Amino acid sequence: MPILWLVVILGIVEGLTEYLPVSSTGHLILATELLGFDADRWALFNVAIQPGAILAIIVLYWRTFWTVARGLLGWEHGAVIFTRNLLVAFIPAVVVGLALDDIIESMLGNAAVVAWALIIGGFGILAVERFAKTSPTGGISGVSLKQSVAVGLVQCLAMVPGVSRSGATILGAMSFGVDRRTAAEFSFFLAVPTLTGATVLQLAKHHDQLSGDMLQWIALGAAVSFVVAVIVIKAFIAIVTRYGFAPFAWYRIVAGAAALAWLSLR
Repeated sequence: MPILWLVVILGIVEGLTEYLPVSSTGHLILATELLGFDADRWALFNVAIQPGAILAIIVLYWRTFWTVARGLLGWEHGAVIFTRNLLVAFIPAVVVGLALDDIIESMLGNAAVVAWALIIGGFGILAVERFAKTSPTGGISGVSLKQSVAVGLVQCLAMVPGVSRSGATILGAMSFGVDRRTAAEFSFFLAVPTLTGATVLQLAKHHDQLSGDMLQWIALGAAVSFVVAVIVIKAFIAIVTRYGFAPFAWYRIVAGAAALAWLSLR
């Protein structure tokens, strides 16, 4: 397969899965392996195209960002609490990510880890959907400091490929009483600093791999992921509001089982 097609496919996969509770990193690893390419070689690319998905959130929620920015200038309570909650939830990922960077990176090419994480995470989602007791939170500004810290700690589980950052944060928030829609939006906004930090870290660590061709591939992959993510985010809120997360849980279980079967036959 030509490299150009691989880049486009991986961009589509990133845009499709970044904000769904199915693990974008896991799907990118499996897609790379399935298409016959070395997942370790493409690990940097898979992280570096995340700015496309980040931009999708900024474009779709620009009014919220603008309102919060203006509110911070006037030290408005809602804007301050909104920003505090995101920062508090972001800090654990920074600490754990820097401390365990080498261990995390060693798992980025392990398709078997992804498969098992998909299955276990699928059953975890079903459990949360069944037993979590949530109540209207009133948006991210209505999330408590304790809930924000809990979401940040749970997000660290997503450093294992296949767990899903969005899945961990959304289901983690719901486990601590945050309503479904607010949990999803919290996950969206938390993605901006988290994915930006992960991308900057990987680019700084592996800058020697950024040849002219790789930079072009990253730019194209990020552009494709942006377009796809914009479409997916809008549909995701509607699906979750109506059907919950169970469809994604069953998808994870089936996809993980299929991946294990495929890996055993290779």
